[in-house]
Amino acid sequence: MGSKRGVSPTNKMFAWVRKQSMKLKIGMIITVSLLALLVLKFTIKDQDHFFVASETVHFGGILILIHTLIKQKTCSGLSLKTQELTAIFLAVRLLCSLILEADIHTVLDFSTLVSTVWVIYMIRFKLKTTYMADMDDFPLYYLLVPAAGLAILVHPYLPFPLFGRILWAFCVYMESVSVLPQLRMMQKAKMIEPFTAHYVFALGISRFFGFAHLILQVYETGGKYLFLIGAGYIWPPTVLLSEIVQTFILADFCYYYIKSVMSGHLLVSLQSPV
Repeated sequence: MGSKRGVSPTNKMFAWVRKQSMKLKIGMIITVSLLALLVLKFTIKDQDHFFVASETVHFGGILILIHTLIKQKTCSGLSLKTQELTAIFLAVRLLCSLILEADIHTVLDFSTLVSTVWVIYMIRFKLKTTYMADMDDFPLYYLLVPAAGLAILVHPYLPFPLFGRILWAFCVYMESVSVLPQLRMMQKAKMIEPFTAHYVFALGISRFFGFAHLILQVYETGGKYLFLIGAGYIWPPTVLLSEIVQTFILADFCYYYIKSVMSGHLLVSLQSPV
């Protein structure tokens, strides 16, 4: 008679967390996030490195995605619409970066944009027979139109042409919701390819670094940082809200991803609605 296999401490922990109330779960997420921010604050001196790390992780996630697409010759479970939205906001951000700074961020944005365009090419032409178009049905105008309209109404007031300021705002808003078609597609599908899960998790890590950069800058300047990125009373809190929206959109997925990986199982679906 074989002995029963013991339950790992990790599985016990996730089982305990799952039984807790939503209020307690949110509290634990906030606590862990604050602890992570404190560690980053005291270990990384130049806050700009957070932004570089965010863009580097995103680029790395795209490279891994390209390698997997070429090797496995399938794009099953990957949202073309999320890739197209990503290409749009990267192109806009690259244009703004060329005009405003032309530094390491410009190089990273260009590299990520080229890689994203390659992924779009692979899905549309090389691997189109494996593309799950029926699952990838999130209307893009649901995101593009509101983002454009909000950018026209709420944008930074800086010494740059109005069109450039609107483009910058559009990029911020578009980035915050660009992953929604991918998450929606994963919820509708009964199976999520591991490479898709790894890619979205990389986006979550990338977003955390970007959010950490903003929060630490706000903390260290006593809130003045938000007003340094654009005068006015509406734009600063809107930027902060956009960052929070994007972070929490990916936080739910990252929770289930970590739970799956730790349990040794393939991530099957998100259990809460987007």
